[in-house]
Amino acid sequence: METRLELKKVEPAAYLAMNSLENYVNKSGLEKTLIKLIKIRASQINKCAFCIDMHTKEARINGETEQRIYALNAWQ
Repeated sequence: METRLELKKVEPAAYLAMNSLENYVNKSGLEKTLIKLIKIRASQINKCAFCIDMHTKEARINGETEQRIYALNAWQ
């Protein structure tokens, strides 16, 4: 597996912008499980296996059901 890009080192301004967005979303009032589902779906669309794995594990920890995780590939 290739080494992943260290965005914080390569593009610090982009990293800060993404981190700010993450903080905003986390304070938005959306349910944590919904946020995780959105991240999984975005990762599926982007075809990032690393991110799918990471966000799926996080979703399960936050109480997301297997049924909703499995149905994501049909979510538009």
